[in-house]
Amino acid sequence: MNLKERYFRICFNYTKNETLIENLWHEIEKKYSEKGRHYHNLNHLENMFSELEPVKDKILNFNNVSFSVFYHDVIYDATSKMNEEKSAEFAKSRLQKLGLNEIDLAEISEQILATKSHQLSKKSDINYLLDVDLSVLGKDTQTYLGYTKQIRKEYSIYPDFLYNPGRKKVLKHFLDLENIFKTEDFRNKYESQARKNIEFELNNL
Repeated sequence: MNLKERYFRICFNYTKNETLIENLWHEIEKKYSEKGRHYHNLNHLENMFSELEPVKDKILNFNNVSFSVFYHDVIYDATSKMNEEKSAEFAKSRLQKLGLNEIDLAEISEQILATKSHQLSKKSDINYLLDVDLSVLGKDTQTYLGYTKQIRKEYSIYPDFLYNPGRKKVLKHFLDLENIFKTEDFRNKYESQARKNIEFELNNL
């Protein structure tokens, strides 16, 4: 199932207004296809859903988590420290049009905001969202190196002497976590390789 089909299928749970859904989807597609998005693009969303599918039965509210995937990076500016907050606000304003209730809107906002600091949550759906968001860290070396090059391109406005210390700080933050991955499923699948990948990148910065 492609991203558009997936989005439509979820939205049909709330409205049958295809024009509205089409407009909302077009907006997502446009945002994630902006110039300068080398990693935080539609491919990132596809990868997240491919990681979610095998654990779908463990997600308590799959619709909400799906909406969080679609909107978690909808606002992305490499120079901003408010991307998650802006993305959460954007999601709320759009999903209100679909008729989601306040409880679901609040849950989706909380999930999107959680992608800012990637801290262990008491809520399992948040933990699964964080894990699929970071799953690239635990992929094979070639895939990981491709990801680091894409991230570097997104931050190409910064010269190495500014980029490298910032990147090191991010990588060390992950290594300092008791577990990079919050759920047992993803710890077993990716934790070991992720730590090797991050240490490799750190040593080469």
